[in-house]
Amino acid sequence: MRRAYNSVMTLPQLTPCPQCATPIVPHRACPSCGFYRDRQVLTVEAGG
Repeated sequence: MRRAYNSVMTLPQLTPCPQCATPIVPHRACPSCGFYRDRQVLTVEAGG
C-alpha cells in the first residue's frame, strides 16, 4: 500500500529563462545569468 504513492510523485516543471532561455525551476533566480523577474539579482562570473 505504501508503494502506491510513488507513481504520484513528479519532477518539478522547468520553464525557460526569459533572458538566456536556460531551463530553470519557476520562482527561482536563473543560475546561468542571475536574473529573476527582469532584474539582475545574482552576480555570475564567466567560468573558464
